[in-house]
Amino acid sequence: MADLLLGQTLAFTADPFQAGPEAARHERLGAVLIEAGRIAATGPAETLRAAHPRARITDYGDGLISAGFVDAHMHYPQTGIIASWGKRLIDWLESHTFPEEMRLSDPAHAAATAALTFDLALAQGTTTLCSYATSDPVSVDAFMAEAERRGLRALAGKTCMDRNAPPGLCDTAKRAYDESAALIARWHGRGRLGYVITPRFAPTSSPEQLEALGALWAAHPDCPMQTHLSEQTDEVAWVAELFPQARDYLDVYDRFGLVGPGAVFGHAIHLTARERARLAGAGAGIAHCPTSNTFIGSGLFDLAGLRRAGIPVGLATDTGGGSSFSMLRTMAAAYEIGQLRGHTLHPAQLWWLATQAAADILGIGGHVGNLAPGREADLVVLDLASTRAIAQRAARAQDFWEALFPTIMMGDDRAVRAVWAGGRPVSAGLWQDARAQAAGHSGAKGDRT
Repeated sequence: MADLLLGQTLAFTADPFQAGPEAARHERLGAVLIEAGRIAATGPAETLRAAHPRARITDYGDGLISAGFVDAHMHYPQTGIIASWGKRLIDWLESHTFPEEMRLSDPAHAAATAALTFDLALAQGTTTLCSYATSDPVSVDAFMAEAERRGLRALAGKTCMDRNAPPGLCDTAKRAYDESAALIARWHGRGRLGYVITPRFAPTSSPEQLEALGALWAAHPDCPMQTHLSEQTDEVAWVAELFPQARDYLDVYDRFGLVGPGAVFGHAIHLTARERARLAGAGAGIAHCPTSNTFIGSGLFDLAGLRRAGIPVGLATDTGGGSSFSMLRTMAAAYEIGQLRGHTLHPAQLWWLATQAAADILGIGGHVGNLAPGREADLVVLDLASTRAIAQRAARAQDFWEALFPTIMMGDDRAVRAVWAGGRPVSAGLWQDARAQAAGHSGAKGDRT
């Protein structure tokens, strides 16, 4: 039976950075028809109700129905250490990240972490995650199996490192290639899953390992490739010491065949003019991680400049370096950083970055990221008056964008009324269940007041 969801709807006909806010299509009394896990039609509620009288109706009233959020760059193994105090990037990795990642060699811990991560993300309206795993293939298996069990679209890759990391997390160039290839064969293209070739970043991979991963990507060009680029100035200086023959940080990856369409570089804050030109010409994308950039003190991302250069950008939480699982909070942080750089982002642009743009840089923009016929029915339904503070501001709004913006800036999981994944509603109580799991009390229920 078809499902017909009623409420306000928000979709895009074009990129609002290029076409302006008019690229967004808002229906005050709209509807989304779902058949066989996909969006079959969108439009005015009255029209779709008349055309599909036998559809099962779910009426969300004033709720805003949108494509589910897409998180283009995160680290599910770091879920347990999110908001760890007081470290710059390299110290943070050594003090918090690496010890936690070593724990995921235990299949039970990896499975529990994956389940908790998806609970927390779905509770925030995020329906697609692209994650780094650890260097142990067990961590990839846990993440993929959990996504498959829930019927989600998800991407992940074994994080390859063979130097400048604890011995318990290091592999070798050969192991990185062989284990990644085996994971590609096991998971890539299976259902709604995708594998991402994943060197952590240049400092933790030898030239031999980067060469091996470049060869792996050449053998599997349908896989995305993800890594980190120019997150902090001391990291950039370290890369220059480790690879003195390279012209700059990006050139390290380029020398080993790791720059091109399908490459997703996290952060990319401190870029040279040459690097910007090369990224634009290569068709590579950037995952902008604003809460991480401020939390770890990395710098202010130049979204406006990179977009003007023709470089695709999508939003990401970068949890646990990022300080929130919420793409609403991520949009708010992107807006704030834009303000500090003298560029004001319109709500339509922020929403685009967290949905279609993020899906596009991952190569899945034809599947998710927009309310459009044929897309997979991954949806979030939002209450635009979820708290007293938001409600009193939204009540004064003169147009839709003014009503939406307070939820972008102040919204959290209380704004999420419903989540649909693959055309099915996700069960209620995710936040409470995740809280109970984190506390170790499987029978307890959290208090959302």
